[in-house]
Amino acid sequence: MEARERYVLALDQGTTSSRAILFNKAGMVIASKQLPFEQLFPRPGWVEHDPELIWSSQYEAARGAIAAAQIEVGQIDSIGITNQRETTLLWEKATGRPVHNAIVWQCRRSAGICRDFREAGLSELVARKTGLVLDPYFSGTKLVWLFTEHPELRRRAEAGELLFGTVDSWLVWRLTGLHRSDPTNASRTLLFNIRQGCWDEELLKVFGIPRAILPEVVPSSSPEGYGRTKKELFGREIPVQGVAGDQQAALFGQACFEPGDVKNTYGTGCFALMNTGAFPVPSANRLLTTVAWDLGPGSGKGYTYALEGSVFVAGAVIQWLRDQLGLVADAAESETLALSVPDSGEVVLVPAFVGLGAPHWDAEARGTIVGLTRGSSKAHLVRAALESIAFQSRDLLVAMERDFGRPLQSIKADGGASANSFLMQFQADIAGHRVVLPEVQETTALGAAYLAGIASGFWAGIEDVARNWRRKREFTPSMGEPARAEAIRRWEKAIGATKSYEG
Repeated sequence: MEARERYVLALDQGTTSSRAILFNKAGMVIASKQLPFEQLFPRPGWVEHDPELIWSSQYEAARGAIAAAQIEVGQIDSIGITNQRETTLLWEKATGRPVHNAIVWQCRRSAGICRDFREAGLSELVARKTGLVLDPYFSGTKLVWLFTEHPELRRRAEAGELLFGTVDSWLVWRLTGLHRSDPTNASRTLLFNIRQGCWDEELLKVFGIPRAILPEVVPSSSPEGYGRTKKELFGREIPVQGVAGDQQAALFGQACFEPGDVKNTYGTGCFALMNTGAFPVPSANRLLTTVAWDLGPGSGKGYTYALEGSVFVAGAVIQWLRDQLGLVADAAESETLALSVPDSGEVVLVPAFVGLGAPHWDAEARGTIVGLTRGSSKAHLVRAALESIAFQSRDLLVAMERDFGRPLQSIKADGGASANSFLMQFQADIAGHRVVLPEVQETTALGAAYLAGIASGFWAGIEDVARNWRRKREFTPSMGEPARAEAIRRWEKAIGATKSYEG
């Protein structure tokens, strides 16, 4: 390794762990460190994180990656941040002390608030301005819940004592002392006008959110926008120059730069995004319209938009099989078991553990297993769990094709569960499209690194990113149309059973 070779450090703060990865100019991983942290479930359907653990795990991961690479801090060109989105934090402006646990994107506690807003006729206003639906998934109603359940927090917010942020803002605050966010994260709050590119005063009034608690929004790739790290953290100041929510960062890292390009990330949840270009495409099929990234006015490109579909439980269903049911020892065993049977034995699992995401948006739905017989085995249930990930993703991809008005060419896949070859082949089969895996699987962190490195001049622009992208493996559809149609019919019946169940 050349003594003065330079790198970009990506901080990838996820739902269950914090990672830090150093990338070289070819976009290859030089070193990484990953640290899990505790998940908190105070009530059924509620999910929380300790904000201090989010910070400490991310900071220690960064230090660990630098140590593993055996480089000097001075060789780090810049820092990019990517993060679990929608997770909601409040902290004291004067001290930085959190005043409540972080309410995680998966948390359904504001379902009643969303229902009240829908019944008040606010769905169209929210969709038109934000591209989102009124669902507890998003940050705005989490804030409403905090201020409703804890009136002292509303009083302190109105007095200018508190700050709100999604995880990116929390990390930027701890790293540099600035209260800032980027449009990809801001566009997930229910408070940001994605067409005007600013916090929306009408929505702030509707939700009762004080403007003063919100971060300043600057481009996703910004030479000066996020400041420099405090010297005591790493021994020198490092510029923070790129920020994007995890799914938009993965779209960027997958070099999906042309309208119609699609990536699907198979993580805790499953998130399909399609680049729609310089204009937001409203969805008639209950997808989200969101900001893909903002390269800033100097780039000549500015905002790029995307259609997005969100599956709340994807890789998490494998964790459920392992941790709650004890059916598998690890994720690798799930593939072995799935391949040990020719099919699922007509068992269908709908993992609506925290409701159904797009295109159903049913916050009250709960998990369902149908088709069980005396012959159903552990292997059938495990296979059905893996197939559920692909079925849910297919629902999103079909909706995208309808909204965009043209068929997909292929799906670029990434995320931890994309290492499961059975799942990737079944995805290709049930969707009827090629599934392509990149050489570098850490596309979320890589996207954040690219956004930072483009701002610093480490990479010249998206052309460098496109040149760096390399194909590793491709899965092509092999299922006959009759078998595909029958599998989809059973899945849709299972979805109907899930929606009709009332606990």
